[in-house]
Amino acid sequence: MARPAPSAEASSHWRDALGPLLAQAQYHPLDEAALARKLGVPAGEQDAFRDFLAEQERTGGVMRDAKKRFVSAKSLGLCVGHLQMNERGFGFLVASDPAEADFYIAGEDTSNALHGDLVVARLKPARGRETRRRGEVVRLLQRKRRQLVGVLNRNAQFYFVRPDEARIPRDVRVDAPAEPAPLGQKVVVQLHEWNSPHAPLTGHVVEALGAPDAPGVDLLSIIHKYDLPTSFPEAVEQQAADIPARISEMEIERREDFRKIFTFTIDPDDAKDFDDALSYRILPDGLFEVYIHIADVSHYVTPRTPLDVEARSRGNSIYLVDRVIPMLPEKLSNGLCSLQPNVDRLVKTAVVTLDPQGEIRSFRFAEGVIHSEKRFTYQEALTLLQQAPSTSLGRDVHAMNRMAQTLRKRRFARGALDLEMAEIKVRLDANGVPVRLEKMEYDESHQLIEEFMLLANEVVALEIKRRSRPGIYRIHENPDPTRLEEFRAQAKAMGFPCGDLTKKGEIQKLLVSSRGKPGEDAIKIGLLKSLKRAVYSPKPLGHFGLSKINYTHFTSPIRRYSDLVVHRILFSREGAGGYDELSRLALHLSTSERTASEAEQESVKLKKLEYFEIQARSRERATFNAMILEVREKGLLVQLPEFQVQGLVPTGSGDYIFQAQRLELLDRRSKRAYRAGQTVAVEVATVDLARNQIDFRLAPAPSPGR
Repeated sequence: MARPAPSAEASSHWRDALGPLLAQAQYHPLDEAALARKLGVPAGEQDAFRDFLAEQERTGGVMRDAKKRFVSAKSLGLCVGHLQMNERGFGFLVASDPAEADFYIAGEDTSNALHGDLVVARLKPARGRETRRRGEVVRLLQRKRRQLVGVLNRNAQFYFVRPDEARIPRDVRVDAPAEPAPLGQKVVVQLHEWNSPHAPLTGHVVEALGAPDAPGVDLLSIIHKYDLPTSFPEAVEQQAADIPARISEMEIERREDFRKIFTFTIDPDDAKDFDDALSYRILPDGLFEVYIHIADVSHYVTPRTPLDVEARSRGNSIYLVDRVIPMLPEKLSNGLCSLQPNVDRLVKTAVVTLDPQGEIRSFRFAEGVIHSEKRFTYQEALTLLQQAPSTSLGRDVHAMNRMAQTLRKRRFARGALDLEMAEIKVRLDANGVPVRLEKMEYDESHQLIEEFMLLANEVVALEIKRRSRPGIYRIHENPDPTRLEEFRAQAKAMGFPCGDLTKKGEIQKLLVSSRGKPGEDAIKIGLLKSLKRAVYSPKPLGHFGLSKINYTHFTSPIRRYSDLVVHRILFSREGAGGYDELSRLALHLSTSERTASEAEQESVKLKKLEYFEIQARSRERATFNAMILEVREKGLLVQLPEFQVQGLVPTGSGDYIFQAQRLELLDRRSKRAYRAGQTVAVEVATVDLARNQIDFRLAPAPSPGR
């Protein structure tokens, strides 16, 4: 994996001053020498300044005009961002600057950019009555991937690889591999330079992974496809090994001691990295004081050390269906930092005082030490909550849950969106074969933890703003009205009429009206796709989905580098760098998070499809309830709500009539009309693992008497 080099620690102000200078309305383009004078760059830092400008050009932070003078992309009518392609051949530019709106890019306007690349684009004039913002790629800045994974094929003229990534529709022409050529096998391809969309995409095979259906090749392909790390550098492992396992008495003495207050954790049954723990007290005046303890990773991972450089590069832990690719070595992630029961652990703690209505009265922060007495799984905590409290343990969990539910009600009353869904856990056997799909409901035990984590993230963001320190925030901007209108039409077609979704109250009404119905998950997924993606930013722009003005990530430093940085900002005198450095870091972390999310989702989807492929081969065909999401000329797009799987019911036999104006398919024989929102019984027809697609067929009506 290409590792971004850590930013040099600048003693001068010019690194942070460049961006604000270029953004000034009265700024006039300057060449390098004039810009250095304007920013007050000392003579001894000229080389560093030149390197800094070159890096800014590579990432789109600055541009040059026709006279080679430095300007911002915005001043040239350009926008920098990542190209996110759709499997249908079009894409969107996701702007690097959160203040910039995303826009649509047609397939013919992508130039030589591929899915995920960092590019420069310009807006195109609207056509006719078109309201959607359209653009075109004008320059490639950085390739997201230098390697692709696919199946090696050969035609009469040359070898080629068809990428697994459906959002890269081009085959890669490759050099003749060493004999014997692994035709039909999954291979890793190193891409060559590709500067013209009119030329073929070329590369060479660097590794053969094996037959597509060989055990383990599927997930190994995902690891190579996303260029995920498989081991830690030796220096990182050595630094972790050298950390003492025992906490010194001197370190404990300088911290606030929370070991005498009852503390517990709630996590999934298979979790090993416990980031957070909870304690509480009822104060004499009836106020509720909650202690939100977070693993003190910053004590062990200090800036610019090998551990820190590697954690920053990875950005976050990645949870594939069969393994974890951790941000930190196991000694830290599952050991010294993990808030395990019955051992002393170092923490950063947010102490928040709430009144009975859940209103924040005060908050403070402390470096502390805890001794967790109980590790709950979610199921164990839920069992306690479903019973009347008869023990001190039960009473503590019930008291915490009552306050969590109070906070939850306040949050929704203030406009937060309930977008939580059940998780589908794929259970594998020893050979990696999926044996069952298990639905993990999002219940009160999850809500208990979530509300206090949201509370901690909120008060930390508020404190950073109060101190006027450069920070990293978790932001979720207001959605694009055009995307909301498209989703509104989709929801209406599914049988969920709704009002003007640019008003958050109407979105909340839609979510409430779909609750408990077959289309609930489809509505939530469709809404999520129409909203902007939450990202990291040095600007505190608020969080639309959570309806919070102040929000950051503080509560998961074992698995998110952003949280580790926020710990440093909050507790260290030096902070974590200036605005410009944090801007670059926020962009890197947003990108690495997106990569991790795509890899995680693909691994789960792959194993789900493998599960249904086994169903398709079974002699006894299972029948599933499916909801029609969309009616197309080629068939019905359906979702299995129980498993959160989508697929097509193709109608290529001529037995159906597509009525475009009514958006329905009419069965010629039975005269039944199929529309979005209906529930139908389906069977698995075919599964194409190479294309990540599943086709269903309508299940036959039961015989009389059955």
